[in-house]
Amino acid sequence: MNILSIQSWVAFGHVGNASAMFPLQRLGAEVWAINTVQFSNHTGYGAWRGQVFGAELIRDCVQGIAERGVLPACDAVLTGYMGDAAIGEAILDAVAAVKAANPAALWACDPVLGDDGRGIYVRPGIPEFFRDRAMPMADIATPNRFELEWLTGLKVTDLASAEAAVTRLQAMGPRCVLLTSLDLPDMPQDSIGMLAAEGGRFWRVTTPMLPISVNGAGDAIAALFLFHRLRTGDAGAALSAAASSVFGVLRRTAEASSREILTVAAQAEFVEPSRIFAAEPC
Repeated sequence: MNILSIQSWVAFGHVGNASAMFPLQRLGAEVWAINTVQFSNHTGYGAWRGQVFGAELIRDCVQGIAERGVLPACDAVLTGYMGDAAIGEAILDAVAAVKAANPAALWACDPVLGDDGRGIYVRPGIPEFFRDRAMPMADIATPNRFELEWLTGLKVTDLASAEAAVTRLQAMGPRCVLLTSLDLPDMPQDSIGMLAAEGGRFWRVTTPMLPISVNGAGDAIAALFLFHRLRTGDAGAALSAAASSVFGVLRRTAEASSREILTVAAQAEFVEPSRIFAAEPC
């Protein structure tokens, strides 16, 4: 399995490609990583150093990969945080090049634009790019609840409204959607859920809420969901596998009281999760 991953990079910690690449490699995938930014650490610390890369660098790297003649072997493109709206057009060009070489390739787009409590935290133009340009081309989308509501204009308050919003997002383009944060009235106290949909079917998974707040878990979830969806062809199976692995890593992170997700120290969870959470049809 070969995955072209175009995301941010941090030297310290694990977000963006630094969160997605290693789990994919640990599972046996080749990852062709192109970085949209090079930061010292993730922005959750409130201070960081580094640079946002330009769209031309992204295009140049993609062209160089294409010149190696390997794009027909690319199974998927994975994208996340961009840093600048102009990079979006370079990503669209990259996806088009991959799909021209391999029409079966998938684009998994994590529309990183904001979150509950923080609102939109990306640069102007990026949210509109995701809604108007990226969603119509994406095969898989992995928004959190805030992003799903912003993209669709629908509020998520219960399972029915969550399914309605996911269905509207699918109508915009991506046939497979993973809602990465689900907190509904009918869920057990101190739990968190996720919802996946494809082909008119829905699955949900619920895991215990851990006493932890770290960055990068969403990037890992998107990568793992893509990998297992490619591997099995089943969104429900991909949801179960991704949720189980990420819960195991986060549990280890919480036990260590770590500010950074323990991507390396807890790597066994990617291959053989210590606890399996089944995805239930809903």
